[in-house]
Amino acid sequence: MVVAHATTGRSLPVQKYFDALKRTLEGRDSKNARPSRGTLDSLHAIDLEGRCVALHTTEAEYGLDNGFNLLETSTRPFRRSEGGLLALAAMVETSGHYVLHALQADDACVLNASQHPDCPRDPDWYERVRVPRPIYRELVGYRGWKHWEGIDAKAQNGVNIQVPVHDAVRALNVMLGTAPAHIALFANSPLESGRETGLKENRLTVWPRVFHQSTFAGDEMLARMPPRPFMNLGDYFRWLFRPGTVSRSLPMGRRHDYKSAPTVLLDGDPSLMAFMAARRWPGRRTDTGERVELVPDTAHFEHSQIGQFMDARLRYRLHDLPPFERLTAAWRRQDGLEDLFEEVGVEMYIEGRCPGAGFPDQALREEAGDAIARSFVMSPAALQWGLFQCLDDAEALLRQYSWPELARMRERAIRHGMDDKSVAQLCREVLDIALQGLEETERPLLDYALYVARTGRCAADRLLETWRATAGLSSRDRLARIVERHRAHI
Repeated sequence: MVVAHATTGRSLPVQKYFDALKRTLEGRDSKNARPSRGTLDSLHAIDLEGRCVALHTTEAEYGLDNGFNLLETSTRPFRRSEGGLLALAAMVETSGHYVLHALQADDACVLNASQHPDCPRDPDWYERVRVPRPIYRELVGYRGWKHWEGIDAKAQNGVNIQVPVHDAVRALNVMLGTAPAHIALFANSPLESGRETGLKENRLTVWPRVFHQSTFAGDEMLARMPPRPFMNLGDYFRWLFRPGTVSRSLPMGRRHDYKSAPTVLLDGDPSLMAFMAARRWPGRRTDTGERVELVPDTAHFEHSQIGQFMDARLRYRLHDLPPFERLTAAWRRQDGLEDLFEEVGVEMYIEGRCPGAGFPDQALREEAGDAIARSFVMSPAALQWGLFQCLDDAEALLRQYSWPELARMRERAIRHGMDDKSVAQLCREVLDIALQGLEETERPLLDYALYVARTGRCAADRLLETWRATAGLSSRDRLARIVERHRAHI
């Protein structure tokens, strides 16, 4: 969520937000709804270097992405048996209400934009507002990433949907192949640094800029669409850990807080495949500088899933870690990893990364009405869920296109959004399949995406109209008009 000053619209690092949110979640704010008992019992703060960076409850974690000017809320998983998409929608609305209420303590709001329209992206601003996570020191200082390129509050509506392990690669391919539709339907970042970019979803230009001239060329390779669909898990992990890539730092034990856990940088910068083929490998700890030797372990394989930055990621957690020898033997067999993961138990899900962050705002409510505006936040989840219920149909659709053609359509979706006829046609075809995968009660959650497909107007178009209508005004007055028309309403 892109944070802005409620009056001026300027990018604003939160200061009082977490204290105000804590009062709300504890029920000490008489103007807000009282949370559930379970929320109160489980509430705890997460600090880094003496600053609160998240509040964790049983229902959701209210935190930050890369900067104090970019909020993030992650809900707990919802099973279909407890209401699925509809239960998730209710939780999203509740959490959004808490966030917007707490932001009033900073005189702040959330913009309906997937990137702040006029915000610095330089190293000085980066040092002022970034979250002090240890992993960022590695990415910038060791790997040479220009991490500050994303410090102007680039925001996505990240959808995470669990899939059976034997369907995981199929679902990943479907998300990568249909990426042009997810981009165009939810495009929401036509402005950057106070100027029009010429793109409908400029946010997605962040990765080429972050990796430009980085220390390891393999980092940029893992942010591109692969040259073909993946065949199975073994094929996917061979692509992810292949020669030419460089392993990220690795944990000394099994840890799931990968952005803050102590890790080891391997000497000589090997790929993970090279490391796994060795008996042991020397390196140094990122927190103390101490020299250590790591013995390859299944925990290192599981940890290293974080290394790619494509439009969709395959994420998982094993219930039990199999012996390393069993893992490597399974990897050599056709569908061996699927069989092993199913045997030891796994939660596996696809993280969709294409849709730009979007929220109901005044401009959308006036144009399309409250019902369509209300479905905006949940439309990406409904779209992805619907596709996953109809994988056969989704794969059949993608076979009508070549893989390179889909990659080119992705670039056109970033630039032109729904104005590109072939992208708009793909959007309609993808939505037809997703609707088949939704139950009747779930279909209204897709109303926003259907509206965009029907009218050809995405959020970027409305933002551009407001911007162009203020031509001739000062940049300060233009930004104030943006926040007036495009602040989020729940």
